[in-house]
Amino acid sequence: MGKDAERRSNSALLVVDMLRDFTDPNGLVFYPQNREILPKVKRVIDACRDAGILVIFLKHFNRVGKVDEKASSMRPNCIEGTWGDEIDPMLEVDPARDYVIKKRRYSGFFGTDLDLVLRENNVHNVIVVGTKTNCCIRATVTDAFYLDYKPIVVSECVATDSDVVNQVHLEDIRKYLGDVIGMDELFARIKEGVL
Repeated sequence: MGKDAERRSNSALLVVDMLRDFTDPNGLVFYPQNREILPKVKRVIDACRDAGILVIFLKHFNRVGKVDEKASSMRPNCIEGTWGDEIDPMLEVDPARDYVIKKRRYSGFFGTDLDLVLRENNVHNVIVVGTKTNCCIRATVTDAFYLDYKPIVVSECVATDSDVVNQVHLEDIRKYLGDVIGMDELFARIKEGVL
């Protein structure tokens, strides 16, 4: 459909927490696995945009100097307004078409307007890529399932700090919550117009 494709799909791509603190070697919670998936995530974003699939970036953040019980028990990361809170520059946001939704918990749905944005855009399928499979990916997929969306996780485009943990959570998602597919299958589904 090309760069200026009209949105015609009932699917959306959720790009979860691909922020510099997670993806850059100088980030506060960097894992090499996140750097490795970046080019693949970019390919998926480009393919989805070309097919008219809505792209939504989810951005984890913590406020500077404000109370947050969850954040107080973890390593500092994604502090609002800092370099680490920025979406990795390899993944360009199209401000005219993409959404950027900030979140303070693992799930992209909890305390955000993600569900409303998806419903306003007649979305049924949510394609999920990003980090961390055992926290933010899993929580977002679980809530998508509970809200009657069809989650589709792209296996080569999610990561965490342990390959074993990553695979365990992908297997649980596949068994109980949605589809786990490879990039080739995703691109085939897009080409066939089923996403």
